[in-house]
Amino acid sequence: MVHPVPSALSAMAEALRNHPSIRSKLGIADATRALGLRAESTGRIGDDAAALPNGAGWDLVAGEGFIPAFVADDPWFAGWCAVMVNLSDIAAMGGRATALVDQVWAPDVDTAAPVLQGLKDASAAYGVPLVGGHTNLAAPSIGLATSVFGKATALITSFDAQPGDLLIAAVDHRGAYRNFDNFCAALDAPADRLRGDLDLLPTLAEDGLVAAGKDISQGGIAGTALMLAECSGVGIEIDIDAVTPPPGVPIDRWLRSFPSFGFLLSVAPDQANDITARFAARGIEASAIGRITEGSAVTLTRAGETALFWDHAATPYLGLGGQSDA
Repeated sequence: MVHPVPSALSAMAEALRNHPSIRSKLGIADATRALGLRAESTGRIGDDAAALPNGAGWDLVAGEGFIPAFVADDPWFAGWCAVMVNLSDIAAMGGRATALVDQVWAPDVDTAAPVLQGLKDASAAYGVPLVGGHTNLAAPSIGLATSVFGKATALITSFDAQPGDLLIAAVDHRGAYRNFDNFCAALDAPADRLRGDLDLLPTLAEDGLVAAGKDISQGGIAGTALMLAECSGVGIEIDIDAVTPPPGVPIDRWLRSFPSFGFLLSVAPDQANDITARFAARGIEASAIGRITEGSAVTLTRAGETALFWDHAATPYLGLGGQSDA
């Protein structure tokens, strides 16, 4: 029997679907199921941060834990990332971070030192204080987790992407890969630029231009688009020819990369030019890379060809018990 040779686009979709950085998010469903959490639970599980109404807006809470091998391999950068990714989660919700707490485990103070220095350096650069946490310097191995608190007066959520919206990717290309598929554009940036870039997101929310989106996290553009689609109960079509990686970066790697500054935004077509212009004014690459559709399929398109990346109705990704699990 002769089997047809898959097209390059279909092969790319399959490779992304099976990549560890994409599939690692499947563990979220196991945790939420064990905790009895669903999309409608307090804090709206599936968002980048929990949004808790406070009468004048929302208090925001989020947290990150780090793979021990990553912390051991590059401890200063792990400390920096512990601050950076948490602040990105708050910005992705349309918020501004107010404080961080850390949890550090290490066999001794010397092992912990570069992690703590990375935390300190990033806290100073972004202007968000570390206000406490938990430290154990008699642990058998190194470990790191952080939590962040913030506030918002207008929200960007994972649950409000609408069919007919354009999908905008806003990513800072002024960097390089640090390790794995982590693309870092933060380490050489001046502090005022880091702070101003993050403030773009709450400003867009407050100006009524953006109500739906996500921080591009582990899993990259492809995995984050899938999470946004499942939370909102929609499909997403990604136009591969519209995705612009930094020079020399293959498109398949860029679609799974974890950038230090990267967001997917679902926006009304008549607002797209205003939004991309605001990012461009700060030197950030931002353009429409696809559209929000009816249904549950996240697809890749190129030159008239379409390949299925994931159907969250057939195979839930986050498994939050929303529309896609019906």
